[in-house]
Parts: sequence; C-alpha cells; structure tokens
Amino acid sequence: MADVRVISNSTVKTANHKASGGRIELNPWDLRALPLGYTQMGLLLSKPKEPMREKETGNTLIHHLKTSLSHTLDHFPLLAGHLATTQHEDDTVSFFVDCNNGGALFRHAAADGVTISDIIKPVYVPPIVHSFFSLNGLRGYEGITNPLLGIQITDLADGIFIGCTINHVVADGTSLWHFFNTWSEISKGSIQLSKPPVFQRWFPDGMDIPIRIPQSCVNFKQSNEDFIPPPVQDRVFHFSKETVAKLKAKANAEIGTDKISSLQALLSHIWRCVIRNRRVDPNQETSYRLVVGARQRLQELPDNFFGNALMPVIVTMKAKELMEQGIGNPAWQMNRKIAAMTEESFKNILESWPASPSFTILSNSNTLFTASSPRFIMYGNDFGWGKPIAVRGGSSSKFDGMLRLLSGAKEGSIDLEACLSPQTLEAMANDQEFMDTITV
Repeated sequence: MADVRVISNSTVKTANHKASGGRIELNPWDLRALPLGYTQMGLLLSKPKEPMREKETGNTLIHHLKTSLSHTLDHFPLLAGHLATTQHEDDTVSFFVDCNNGGALFRHAAADGVTISDIIKPVYVPPIVHSFFSLNGLRGYEGITNPLLGIQITDLADGIFIGCTINHVVADGTSLWHFFNTWSEISKGSIQLSKPPVFQRWFPDGMDIPIRIPQSCVNFKQSNEDFIPPPVQDRVFHFSKETVAKLKAKANAEIGTDKISSLQALLSHIWRCVIRNRRVDPNQETSYRLVVGARQRLQELPDNFFGNALMPVIVTMKAKELMEQGIGNPAWQMNRKIAAMTEESFKNILESWPASPSFTILSNSNTLFTASSPRFIMYGNDFGWGKPIAVRGGSSSKFDGMLRLLSGAKEGSIDLEACLSPQTLEAMANDQEFMDTITV
C-alpha cells in the first residue's frame, strides 16, 4: 500500500482574533494527563459528489475545511493556544493554557491509489491509517512547544479521511467529539451552535490556584523511556444492537438484578474473551481499567464543559474467577465500582491530589483499558456532503490491551477497536463463543 504524501502544512488561527487571549488554569483532571499521548480519532468519508466550490472565490474543499476550522476555533480558542509553565522559587512548577492564538496544525496529505475499501475491508486495520493523523508520538507535556490541536485531511482515491489529534491535557474524549461535532456543524453552514463550550475549570473550595507540582514529579521524559510496547495489531469488531441487548439480559439474569448496563455486560464479555485467548494462568490476577465521567455526577459541571472530567476505576479478578462465573459477575463488579464513584468521592480525589500528585501512566501489564464511548456522536458528523463511512483511531497510546469503544454505523450497534497482540487477535478469531456475537 502506498505511503502517505504530505502536500502542505499550515497554521490555522481563530478567524476572530478577539476570541483569543487569556489563560486557563488546569485542575488535577487535566494535569493527570501530562504524560499521556495526544488523543487521535478520525472519520472516513466519501468524496463530495460535486466539488465544493464557491463561484466567487473558487475555494476548494480543503480551503473550505480550513476556513470552517478557523471559525470553529473562534468558539474553542484554547485549541489554538499552547501549554505554558511557571517556575516557582520553591522548586515547583505550575501548568496553564496560554490562549495566545499560536494556531492549530492543518495538514493536507494524500494516500495515492488507496481506496475506502482498502481501509475498511481488511480483517486488520491497515497500518497506513496511523499515517492519517498528525502530531504522532507526542505526549501531553510536549504541548508547550507543539500545537494542542492537529488536523490532517488525507485524500484517498475515492474518499477523504479527517484525522483529529488533540492534547489530552486540555480535552477528554467527550470534549474531542464536542469539537468534532461543532466543526461539522459550522462546515455544513450552521451559525447557531447546538452546544457552546464552557472552558472554566472547577476547583474545590480552598484549593490554591495555580496548582504547584514538585519539579521532581514532572520528569516525564525519563519515565516514558522505560516503556517499550510489544508488537500489536488493531481489529474492529462489530456488535449489533440485538447482540448487546442479549448480553445485557444474560448478565442481569445471572446476578438476579436489572442494574447492569449494556456497556458493562459487553465489557465483561470482551474481558473474558481476551483473557481466555491470552491463555492466562488461572491464578493470575487480571484487571480492567474503566473511566468514569464526572459531568453527570458533579452539579458544578455543565454538560457542555470542555476539558477533562473523568477518573479511572479498576476492577481486578483472578483469571479463574473470570472464566468460571459467566459474564454476570465481572459486569456486576464493574457496576459496583462505578456506582461508588459519587459526587463526594470525585471531590475528595480532586482535593487530595495536590498533596500527592499522581499521573496516568499506560503500561503493558496484564490490564485491559477502555477508552472512548459509543455514546459519543460519531456518525452524525456531516461536514456538508454526507455522514461518515467509518471511524478509526490513531497510533497514540496504543498498547496490548487498549480497547476503544465506538458507536456503530447502525443505530444502537457498538464497534470495538481492539489493540492486542497478533497471537491474541488470531485466537479470538477462532473462538466460536466470541465470534458468534460478532456481526460481519
């Protein structure tokens, strides 16, 4: 398959320069993500049937997307800024976003001869998809010298891929798709935003702002050098609405409850399958790391808050217990862990963080990690010529056990983008119990 050819790189700033300026102080939810890779999600679309041109100026589709991005940044000025630091005399450092309108990276590229079918038909996600994103390999703390947002438009033979890369320090998955949704609205011609973003971070009463972190805690470059990821591959599995409903009913019936959600039942099913096909020692402990959102739990956070508002919870079981107890028990353990994340527990975690800063580090231990959510609006992103054909992630933060949950093309369906070892993926493909739940 052909390599991706870069046609041009440019910087896109806010259309209204008055929209920029000021600084945004970061809270513990943001600061925890300093060592994490940028978040990367992208949309595969067909080419417009008629070239998008304005007769008066002869603007091309690329110019249209660049212009609409600039107008979108008017509403998201922090994405046109940079991370900045203040060094303090007590050997501490604080981080903030400088909304200086330094601009976002906009890259136009081409994958000559590559078709939509070349991307969606293979069993495994073709590695070339990772080249459909910009700012590859960057960590959150590198937003000091790099843009916080990178957009890459890659021309295919019969389609277009829009790759979005956002620094995780300033945006979680909810916020990434909030931005994507708004950009598509503006590209299609909307003037009134359906969901204007709110950037003001929430801090517990009495917390010193800005938060000062000991210099010794932020030597991220050295800590990241210790992590050498093993070879992995990506595969997308499709679960129909009907299959998800059956898994939910089964999990609840096994426990004798109605509280287990569709997602908890599905994740339990996936967890058991991965561990079974990894052939883990029955007495070995295995963990599933979930993220719990704060927007619905903290009254102080509006639904349209743009930033980070989530905390991890970890469910741990021995492989033997996981295999012997059906999907109900693991799903119920997830349910109880999530239910325990109350408004009070969220606030307690935030309040205690500055005294003992901890950061999210992804490793290749025997842990599964779920990112993204099928609740995000993905296939509703119409930039003016139709909805996406597929959703794909980039190479950032990929390791053996990273599982992205995506909304499916059909309403109510869920896609799993599984990043696992080639051996595990091959074994899963031969696992009849698992494959019986997959829609081709």
